[in-house]
Amino acid sequence: MELPPSHLRANRAAALAAGYVCYRRGSPGRGLRLRTVRRAGRQDINGVGPKYHLELVLEDVLDKDSTVNCTAEVLYHLGNKNIAPDVQFTIEGELKNTDEADNIFYSQIKSLEKELVAENIPDSHGNVSPEMEPIRLLAWAASGYVMWQNSTENTKFQFAQIKHVKQVKRSDECLEFDYMILLHEMVSQEIIPWQMTVLWHPQHGVQVTQDSRQPKHASE
Repeated sequence: MELPPSHLRANRAAALAAGYVCYRRGSPGRGLRLRTVRRAGRQDINGVGPKYHLELVLEDVLDKDSTVNCTAEVLYHLGNKNIAPDVQFTIEGELKNTDEADNIFYSQIKSLEKELVAENIPDSHGNVSPEMEPIRLLAWAASGYVMWQNSTENTKFQFAQIKHVKQVKRSDECLEFDYMILLHEMVSQEIIPWQMTVLWHPQHGVQVTQDSRQPKHASE
């Protein structure tokens, strides 16, 4: 069934799909977000749940003029909140190459004498310092995993802020960061603190090894 692109639940599915794409394709050098829904459709899969067929435009967080078209399918499992939605996507065309930016960030973090610690990214004025931008984009990508794992037809998550981040020393080649982030759940208008442990390596992408919703006072 064809839906108007402005359809509320189609837009929730589109936000989930965009978050998932960013989790799979994002890095300290690249963040992706939903710009617009071009087309939307919905079908009911008997015994499973609703499936949304979407045509999206995604934009680069750092360069709004850099966009890609994306087709996606989102299948929600009705009645079972323990199963994350199934998300399939195809990006049309090429994403901007970020190998150089990713490798520079990797080398910088590896060369630090003390583990990185930071808080409030962006700050209360919405500003992000250039050296913290890769830290934010890594959290942006990782938050896509949290959104994917916790989304239903009745939720729409948006990354809001890093409250606190601390690098964790490792003996292998991966970088590890312990994040406390804030997610904005747009339907209920809740601001939710969420802890996540994130591994990253230029060759292996983003991996969230542990995450948990925190009580509201945890972000204070």
